Amino acid sequence: MAASLFDSPNYAKLFPVGDAGRLFTDTAEVRAMMLVEGTLAILQGKAGTIPEISAQAIHRASLELQIDPAGLSDATGQNGVSVPGLVAEFRKLMQAPEHAQYLHFGATSQDITDTALMLRLRQLLGLQESALKSMIAHLRKLATDHAETPMVARTYGQSATLTSFGATVASWGHPLIDLLDEMENLRASTLWVSLAGAAGTASALGDDPTGLRAELAAALGLQDPKRNWHNDRSPIQRIAAWQTRLNQALGKFAQDILIHSQSTLKTVQIGATGGSSTMPQKENPVQASTIVALANQAVGLQTTLTLAAQHKEARDGAAWFSEWLALPQLCLGAMAALTIANDISAAVSPNQTALSAQITATNEMIHAEALSFELAKTIPRPEAQAAVKQLCQEALATGSNLIALAQTQYPSIDAALFGSAHQMGTAPEQAHAFAERAKDAEIS
Repeated sequence: MAASLFDSPNYAKLFPVGDAGRLFTDTAEVRAMMLVEGTLAILQGKAGTIPEISAQAIHRASLELQIDPAGLSDATGQNGVSVPGLVAEFRKLMQAPEHAQYLHFGATSQDITDTALMLRLRQLLGLQESALKSMIAHLRKLATDHAETPMVARTYGQSATLTSFGATVASWGHPLIDLLDEMENLRASTLWVSLAGAAGTASALGDDPTGLRAELAAALGLQDPKRNWHNDRSPIQRIAAWQTRLNQALGKFAQDILIHSQSTLKTVQIGATGGSSTMPQKENPVQASTIVALANQAVGLQTTLTLAAQHKEARDGAAWFSEWLALPQLCLGAMAALTIANDISAAVSPNQTALSAQITATNEMIHAEALSFELAKTIPRPEAQAAVKQLCQEALATGSNLIALAQTQYPSIDAALFGSAHQMGTAPEQAHAFAERAKDAEIS
């Protein structure tokens, strides 16, 4: 089995990451670092910090040169970071030492690495935003179509009261819209440029390092944090937390799908399913299971990243390396889960026959709460609750219909009050409210 299933040709369809996968490759990292180096040189040339002709040569080379990541492995193993090896190879391939000497002028490895990471995370968030909007659109249609489709709501795995399938869909979708709504602020508070020099003081970055940092941010389409963040990992923590919440929201969706697709319920249809090597009758909800596995993994990765926030002193190699180990896996896990969930949301539909059968199977005991409130109109509430509890026990023992049984003792009870349309409460309203919110989210 591959060390990372996201890189495995064998498991690529089980853990699909699409275009996000290329963002976390050695090649993508090297290209992003070269872009940062080239852009920095151009700005330093304009500022007069380095000769402008050298800046132009470096920038041109950053776009044209091809650096093999495998060729950096010895230097990376020795230095603990790729940038020294990258700079050495860049200078060598330029074949112009008079210009190459100004490459990486005043910056430190962490500046280049962190900024290059943010360029790739920006692309990741764009992919996730598109996938979120697609999934929300699928859920909006589902909630609209089934706003008034009654079903059993369960608490602690037990039949509780009636709800609607559309309201259940809304419970899946609202957290996703919350995450989508946060993306603008997430980008502003995380996609930062880093340019602070060896110990965070920018002492070798020319006469106006603050202005240079702002210009670099603008040129790269990133945010200027207006400070050094080598040892303040807040942007990494915020991105990680958002990815974890996405994983958990999708995990809740998948857990519900797993329950509703059980052989004994079959209250939803999810399209393609997996088969068993020995049991031909099985239809395994493989996709939903994958999402739950990814949500579970995200918790451990988030813990690692939380611990990695403790960057000692000015810079901390061990904490930084911990980010490298955990953040790509967390991001790709969220992307894979979102890709799968998007597919499920496009295919899932309620099995209305099975949903109705589940309601019928309760022998109207799903209306026990409503019955107690109806009785409380004429007798004290504690007495009403006790009476309904006794009626439920009798209905269970005899297999009787609860409402019919209640009418034998309380003839004034109107059975029409316990129809699905009345007993779903605000469930249809909740479904339509979600659909309206989802429509706005798609437009934004």
